[in-house]
Amino acid sequence: MKKVIGIDIGGTKCAAVLGELNAQGPRILSKRTVQTRQFQSPQELLHQLVELICEQAEGDLSQFYGIGISCGGPLDSRRGVIQSPPHLPGWDNIPVVDFFSERLGMPAYLQNDANACAVAEWKYGAGRGCRDMVFLTFGTGLGAGLILNGGLYNGCCDMAGEIGHIRMEPLGPAGYGKLGSLEGFCSGDGIALFTQMKLWEQSQRGAHHRLQDMEVTAQNVFELARQGDSFCLSICQSVGEYFGRGLSVIIDMLNPELIVAGSIFTRHYDILYPAAKAVVEREALLRSQSCCKIVPAALGESLGDVAALSLAMGTDEGSWSNV
Repeated sequence: MKKVIGIDIGGTKCAAVLGELNAQGPRILSKRTVQTRQFQSPQELLHQLVELICEQAEGDLSQFYGIGISCGGPLDSRRGVIQSPPHLPGWDNIPVVDFFSERLGMPAYLQNDANACAVAEWKYGAGRGCRDMVFLTFGTGLGAGLILNGGLYNGCCDMAGEIGHIRMEPLGPAGYGKLGSLEGFCSGDGIALFTQMKLWEQSQRGAHHRLQDMEVTAQNVFELARQGDSFCLSICQSVGEYFGRGLSVIIDMLNPELIVAGSIFTRHYDILYPAAKAVVEREALLRSQSCCKIVPAALGESLGDVAALSLAMGTDEGSWSNV
């Protein structure tokens, strides 16, 4: 059993988590959060996170082995530097690994949030025992964490797994800065944009839908779909089909034994998976799809916390031998 520290840096809030890791699974001991925007600078926020960690540990850090830091990219995991993520204005080349290591006296490891979630599901969730697994965020955006040959694959500049940037259509909802991208169809923001486009098409024909009288969000679309609304069901069908096309590319290119998808896919698996599965069966290579399972994330709402904790022992297979 190892006591570790997890830090989750987000655009809305940040969390400092203390926990234990062992072969059976993680246990969260305590957690404190702060609102990101209330701080004037990255340094001010980082100092506050150190204070929260020390308070929770009651000043005794000697029992802790490492720190895992999860943050949206771009970042440099090798140097431990956050490099101007779009959701964190002003965070330009911030050396977070050195900052926390020096102040807390233990090794620290940085990964983007998709990679962190991939490690968590690989070690403690749906991916236990896998050597080749892909994790898909399917939240506000769409990114992937790749576990290949028993270890996390980052790529040469930490940009591996940006599946959401693949263009699915010449025109369509924008995601990841590209019209018609997979993220434009298969993410929270993308589903809202896609729905607004379809509502506009309907309005041009003189039709009115009740979504036009409320905020257009992915959550509202799925809620109405569950009530049997035909328009929203058609949106969900299209989203599932586009997701299936993206899954087929992953299956053909990487030949994983498992694909795990979180957030929206986990919450609405029953709606999205049938449409996605039908496309995969039609599009992906038969031999590759026959040995690949597609499942929702197993860690549920605790995934973000476990993801940060899971990085605290490093990300290669050997670093877990003593956990």
